[in-house]
Amino acid sequence: MTLNKTGKYTVIDLFCGAGGLSRGFFDAGFNVVLGIDFDDKALESFSHNHGNTKALKLDLFNFENIDIIYEEAKRITSKIDVLVGGPPCQGFSLAGKREADDERNTLYLAMVKVAEKLKPRVIVLENVPGMLTLYNGAAKDRIFEDFERIGYNMSVKVLYAPDYGVPQIRKRAFFVGLLGSDEPFEFPLPSHSENMYISCEDAIGDLPALEGIYGDEVQDYETRAKTDYQKEMRKNSKKIYNNLGTIHSEKTIKMISLVPEGKNYKSLPEEYRGMYKYNEALTRYSSSKPSLTINTGHRSHFHYKHNRIPTVRESARLQSFPDDFIFYGTKTEQYKQVGNAVPPKLGRAIANEVEKYLKRSNNEKV
Repeated sequence: MTLNKTGKYTVIDLFCGAGGLSRGFFDAGFNVVLGIDFDDKALESFSHNHGNTKALKLDLFNFENIDIIYEEAKRITSKIDVLVGGPPCQGFSLAGKREADDERNTLYLAMVKVAEKLKPRVIVLENVPGMLTLYNGAAKDRIFEDFERIGYNMSVKVLYAPDYGVPQIRKRAFFVGLLGSDEPFEFPLPSHSENMYISCEDAIGDLPALEGIYGDEVQDYETRAKTDYQKEMRKNSKKIYNNLGTIHSEKTIKMISLVPEGKNYKSLPEEYRGMYKYNEALTRYSSSKPSLTINTGHRSHFHYKHNRIPTVRESARLQSFPDDFIFYGTKTEQYKQVGNAVPPKLGRAIANEVEKYLKRSNNEKV
């Protein structure tokens, strides 16, 4: 048995950010004992939203810091069951330059080195789907080889967030390694078919309009929850946080108002179309579909009904962060934390299958 004194399996989160992936494990009943990142405000958000956890600021480019992680983990608990992490994906991303020698592509080695020292029974590494195919699959092969060298049986799969109850079009690749196991990891089956996907309105339709106003730092719910998803998000919160509106210029408001629901700048009158080049510029969400992928820039997507960008809380809802998850830092820092995160409900789907594996390997009742 490797349950710690809380009776729960233990988790460490590398490159944790605000902690979307580990919040999924936390919500599934795991004990998230430690998160490591280099962003002060993201670490503050992490530390306030994962129970009795510890946030550690370390530069994971510097592999000498691996020893600090090892010592801190051993001080907290006798055994780490799961190591999760989302190494920064800029080097692999489709959004920027793709260069095989981008040093950010090797940050996953911090996970390899931590796993080699702590020997968690399961590792979960998430990243962009492009990691599987770029450089003719060399990146994916190297990740497999490096973890298999230290005893992990590796599996990988791209999961589509709406299939797991997340109201957002987002794909993530999950590498899962099982220490000393002959069996491949069994990835979670979808819980939602296309006709069951959670829409934008299902997710955020109960939140205040905030059109032309900022609103208060802490707000009241103005209406009852209208959908099961809204009830789930509001379950442990009596107030609304991180929900300040944005007041745009008259020109921006005019442009947004001309875009029909679910369309973008290409639907503008011809005299305005040439003002925009970016493919997703001036995109208005559809009320009846999941949102587009939440990004960190937060300036190109707009509310399906109101003539403004989504608030941090609305973006967090679309990422499946519950309302009791409070983000710290400036508004811009909060948007970045939300956009960089793994949707917690997607993390929870992985966590549920990890727990089944841990129980099976312990001969516990699943």
